[in-house]
Parts: sequence; C-alpha cells; structure tokens
Amino acid sequence: MTASDMVRIVRELGGEDWSWDQIAIGYPGPVVHGRIMCEPSNLGDGWIAFDFAKAFGCPVKIVNDAAMQALGSYHGGQMLFMGLGTGLGTAMIVNGQLQPMEAGHLPYKKGKTFEDFTGKRGYAELGKKKWKQAVLEIMAEFKRALEPDYIVIGGGNAKKFDQDELPDYCELGQNANAFTGGFRLWEQNAE
Repeated sequence: MTASDMVRIVRELGGEDWSWDQIAIGYPGPVVHGRIMCEPSNLGDGWIAFDFAKAFGCPVKIVNDAAMQALGSYHGGQMLFMGLGTGLGTAMIVNGQLQPMEAGHLPYKKGKTFEDFTGKRGYAELGKKKWKQAVLEIMAEFKRALEPDYIVIGGGNAKKFDQDELPDYCELGQNANAFTGGFRLWEQNAE
C-alpha cells in the first residue's frame, strides 16, 4: 500500500458520511518531528514526501504507530510501551511527554537486535515458549535501563500473553488504545 492508496481507501471507506477537522496517523516506521524518515518495510513506497494535509484537506499529525498506541495506553508517571508485532515498537512517556524510540533496533546478543528476538521473526524461530521467555528477559533489561514506573505490552502479539504471566510492573495494552492516542496526539500532553 502506498500513501496515496491509503488516503484513497480511507476516503472510499468513509464515503460522503465522514468528515474530519484534523487527522492523526500512526506510521509503521521512524517519524521525527512529524516527518516520516524512511519508507516502510512492510508497505509500498511514496510515504516520505507525501503531503497528507493536502490529500485530506485538513491538518495532519504523524507519529510512529507504537507511539500512537503508547499515548492511548498512558495513565501517568513514567511508562515504557513495548509493541510486539512484526518488529518491536517502543516509546516512553514521562509525565505526559511522549518520546518515541527505535530501541528495538539496538544490538542485543548473538549479532541480533531486540526486535529479532521479540518480533515476528523471533516468534517463528524460537517457538511460543522460548519467545515468551525472551520477551520477559528483554522487558526486564528495559526496566533496569530505563526505570519506568510500568511497562505496557501492546501490539498484535501482546495477545499471546495472559496478564498473570507478566511481572507486576507490566500490563497488557490493546490495539484499540491507538484511537485514544490519536486524540491525545492533538492535546498538549498525554495526561
């Protein structure tokens, strides 16, 4: 899917019944100061220089998709969000201020990144039991390094965990929290 395909599909789905004053987009890749930094690995080309505000005819804010879900999951203090999906999306919110991160791409062990263990490839290579163990170990590493008050586990593969399998400082998020995050993106802070 290209950026123009996405706009066309949104407009088709909404038909004449939908109208909007502003739009929030969660993008599956790095976004710095509202600018897409590279083409997505799992979608078509044409995202970097695309003018979403012109295409939709209203103001548009863009953040990383994990950051969007993090905003919607936040309930105070210092929160680390870890999105388990195709890769590992990460974001931190401290006292209502969002800081998107690309921590999943940091080197971890055996010449691989954190994402290689926690993402789709890691699940396929390790199997469910070893994958869960790797996710829990990496959560503990991030907890020690970043000192969040709590960690929210979100993304499509969060459903592979039950809440009782997680440490007491972790909670399961839901993909639907991204909708709340989209509204919060237009507020001053996440609180």
